[in-house]
Amino acid sequence: MKDKSDFFKKVYEVVLQIPEGRATSYGAIAKYLGTGRSARVVGWAMNNCHQYNMNIPAHRVVNRNGLLSGKHHFGAPNLMQQLLENEGIQVKGDQIRNFDEIFWDPMKELE
Repeated sequence: MKDKSDFFKKVYEVVLQIPEGRATSYGAIAKYLGTGRSARVVGWAMNNCHQYNMNIPAHRVVNRNGLLSGKHHFGAPNLMQQLLENEGIQVKGDQIRNFDEIFWDPMKELE
């Protein structure tokens, strides 16, 4: 990837559009950006978003199964879950319940 910071900014532009009470996956964002095999890089972008003063709702981005795989990057062990639950999203065992129902697909929502 030529310019990682430019890609990160594109990721953040997508994440900023995820509505409250919805969640998406690293892979869905990568696919939307035309780099379907770069879900891991989207994860790196989420891990680094605290460096920007943009109030990026990184808690709304999870793995393809709805698992809170990035929760250890939130400082407190249950902060990611708490942020999701504050928006009405149910989490059990570090996984979003009814993920299919609250899934926000940028390919459908942003086109």
